[in-house]
Amino acid sequence: MITATGNKDILRREHIEALKDGAVLGNSGHFDNEVSKTALESLAGTPMRVRDMVDQYTFPDGRRAYLIAEGRLMNLAAGQGHPVEIMDMSFAIQALSLEHLVKNHAGMEPRVYDVPDELDQQVARTKLKVMGVRIDELTEEQRKYLEGWQEGT
Repeated sequence: MITATGNKDILRREHIEALKDGAVLGNSGHFDNEVSKTALESLAGTPMRVRDMVDQYTFPDGRRAYLIAEGRLMNLAAGQGHPVEIMDMSFAIQALSLEHLVKNHAGMEPRVYDVPDELDQQVARTKLKVMGVRIDELTEEQRKYLEGWQEGT
């Protein structure tokens, strides 16, 4: 199970309880709170390092789960940077942002602007659609997290 949302608590206790033996867990989203390490440790105890950047959690029933890069951004912490699948979205948002500037520059003053949420959503939904992926709805707590700055770094 790989998370890539930029939100917290994507892989929670109820998901961890249902893991199959040998499941690999990783995060390519944002902070190291997408996979609940608290839930993982409460269910499986202290991990054992089995290889560089891979920790094994063993549950009381003998199942094992492997967490990559301690739940940090695995493509950066344990990989070689951003893959093309990420860069295509980065370039797409850049292109759409430039188009937005061309169309709206007359009403803009000289300053730094955030990328409009609609453009971010457009790129994300297009990518998921092309991949054949369907997403579920955010919890209220996840929505608050995305709108705030109190948690994370």
